[in-house]
Amino acid sequence: MNSTKNILKISYPIILTLIAQNIINVTDTAFLGRVSEVALGASAIAGVFYFAIYMIGFGFSQGVQILIGRRNGEEKYQQIGPIFNNGLLFNAILAVLLFGASVYGIPHLMHRLVSSEHIYDAAVRYLNWRIYGYIFIFLNVIFRGFYVGITQTRILTTSAIITAVTNILFDYVLIFGKFGFPELGIEGAAIASVIAEAVTLFYLFFHTLIYGNLKKYGLFSTIKIDFKTIGLILNLSVFIMFQFFISISTWFLFFIFIERMGERPLAVTNIGRSMYVLLMIPASALSTTASTLVSNMIGAGQEEEVVKTINKIIRIALLLVSPLLILTLIFPELFAHIYTDNHDLILASVPVIRVVSFAVAFFAASNVIINGLSGTGSTQTAFFIEIITLIFYISYVYYTAIYNRQEVWVVWMSEFVYWTLNGGLGYLFLKKGNWRENEI
Repeated sequence: MNSTKNILKISYPIILTLIAQNIINVTDTAFLGRVSEVALGASAIAGVFYFAIYMIGFGFSQGVQILIGRRNGEEKYQQIGPIFNNGLLFNAILAVLLFGASVYGIPHLMHRLVSSEHIYDAAVRYLNWRIYGYIFIFLNVIFRGFYVGITQTRILTTSAIITAVTNILFDYVLIFGKFGFPELGIEGAAIASVIAEAVTLFYLFFHTLIYGNLKKYGLFSTIKIDFKTIGLILNLSVFIMFQFFISISTWFLFFIFIERMGERPLAVTNIGRSMYVLLMIPASALSTTASTLVSNMIGAGQEEEVVKTINKIIRIALLLVSPLLILTLIFPELFAHIYTDNHDLILASVPVIRVVSFAVAFFAASNVIINGLSGTGSTQTAFFIEIITLIFYISYVYYTAIYNRQEVWVVWMSEFVYWTLNGGLGYLFLKKGNWRENEI
């Protein structure tokens, strides 16, 4: 189960999935970078806000994934269906509630946080459309949790390609007003993403209905909510949900602080964010693999192999990100040119791109550790580690962006603070903690 071949077998479809998803991220940023710096900057703030809300649903799906992985390792296949079915129902209800809260809350929140009227207007116009994607993306992640949990990840590649192709097509048509459609700019980018998420959900649903081995796993066998199963999932996922939401909300504050520095620093930061997320792909996929492998291994009674497997996955992750790291360090202007034709903006982006290139190595090791820790069922511990880390992180960001204003690349050095503390504390717990006693 923990051989390099098996790790890569599980990981490579997830890597392809993340590549396809990040083609969306790169395309959105590149297209909007050619609309205006305001659109580029506003999409950063609005995108991270949406991502923070999305992480609530994704966090719940991680609990579903861990439980499914554990039952799969125990070969209790019929217990997987109720987990999946109730995961879908719960996340659907959660999406509707968050949509309603966002409709009324977004304009007031953005007005209080964003200083530039131009950025505020563009961000609200983007989010007014983007929030319709909640229902689709919240259900998508439950399907993802199921397939990752049973270690059958190939379908995720196809679904991601569908998402990417749909999004790029509608991005081009709606942002720039092609083929008779109106030129919608930043609103077009939001609508395109919602359409892509909806198309992906329909694909995942019908594929699972036809090929998902419904009888073996008991999928779609019940329509009503089982509060005992929901409680079991929440017992694992509630801390992940808070952890992810607080983490991305803090990153949202990072962008708000940068916005106070001006529209150019915010545009530079969005380019840096897009590059950073792109460079994270191999390590992000391996982190997901670490979580599901750890859960499956504990279910199969192989606790003694957990730390060894995590160490192996860290080595693979560092090996995979190293070529990308070197390329972006040597040719930062080339990568910045993907997002904009503005020469001054390209030059301003170079130092940030170099910082995120180094930071991705720290991310690779630390994210594998934290996901592996969550896979043991120690989600409460992972949450407390996150809180401790974020206190130091946000203090550094506030000091360098607001209190004692520095260059944008200095503010981005906060990533080293975050990942060093996060990974270091997580690894210490894996070596010394009582995670072997967890029962889920």
